[in-house]
Amino acid sequence: MDEKVLIQQLSIPIYQSKGWMKLLGVVMIIQGIVSAVTVVGIVICWLPIWLGVLLFKAAAAAEAAQLTGDRIQLEESLRKIKTYFVINGVLMLIMLILAGLGLIMAGGTILALLESCG
Repeated sequence: MDEKVLIQQLSIPIYQSKGWMKLLGVVMIIQGIVSAVTVVGIVICWLPIWLGVLLFKAAAAAEAAQLTGDRIQLEESLRKIKTYFVINGVLMLIMLILAGLGLIMAGGTILALLESCG
């Protein structure tokens, strides 16, 4: 089997999802722009913009891989999707840690209030 045909076959699933990747990319870019209006958002607005650009570029590379059978384009698309998920995973871990700390602090505050009332 020719490498070009193999690349085109392997890129079918990601090629079929390119529309969703572009839509999500645009929405994330808009979210980043809107969040830049707030004081806290100005600090973190670059994250959703970066993630949106990654998805948009991954979709474009997947489309190029499907149409041309170019292995490098398929690898580029997969690399950008990997980066997208790594960033989202790190952000999720940070949010879980902050939520856990918030629960611990809230529990401590409630206990302190209960002790002071009793």
